[in-house]
Amino acid sequence: MGRITHFVHQSLDGFIEGPAGEFDWPVMGPELSAYSHTLTDSADYFLYGRVVWEMMSGYWPRAEEISTHPHDLAFAPVWREAPKIVVSSTLEKADWNTRVIGSDVVGELTALKEDGARLVLFGGSSLAGFLTEQGLIDEYRIFVHPVVLGGGKPVFRSPQQRFGLTLTETRTFDSQVVLMRHERTAQSG
Repeated sequence: MGRITHFVHQSLDGFIEGPAGEFDWPVMGPELSAYSHTLTDSADYFLYGRVVWEMMSGYWPRAEEISTHPHDLAFAPVWREAPKIVVSSTLEKADWNTRVIGSDVVGELTALKEDGARLVLFGGSSLAGFLTEQGLIDEYRIFVHPVVLGGGKPVFRSPQQRFGLTLTETRTFDSQVVLMRHERTAQSG
């Protein structure tokens, strides 16, 4: 059976982007960069909602023109080649080895998992909340960064229900970013 892993960076006060939509605050040191490459290297698909997809597809295809950060330079070619899925009811097609799922999201992602696919969901509070409500996310890897944003988009806008998790790992990267890795408990669906 495959899995969906939610990989998300958040501020100490629980936001994935700042009040003006800014995402310039994650601290990507060498340890966290190496860990994220290990996670993405094990994925069969990168999974995005439309909003995060637009941010990623606006950056990674030309990251080498924009950044000299070692993480960006190493990840850009990986991103361009990786099979990607975008969940969107408005987007009809996407470039960069990307498939769009618009209608039967639950059915298509369930079928991929049943076929053994490993998907990494990057950020995106709306899609993460929806997939959590559907019981499709198996694991949450939340990276808490040393910043308070004072507002913005929360990690989850939904689900509007309670569900249990089991803490399976904590780890500190580069002496400043803390991973909290959780899996759904059996009674969570």
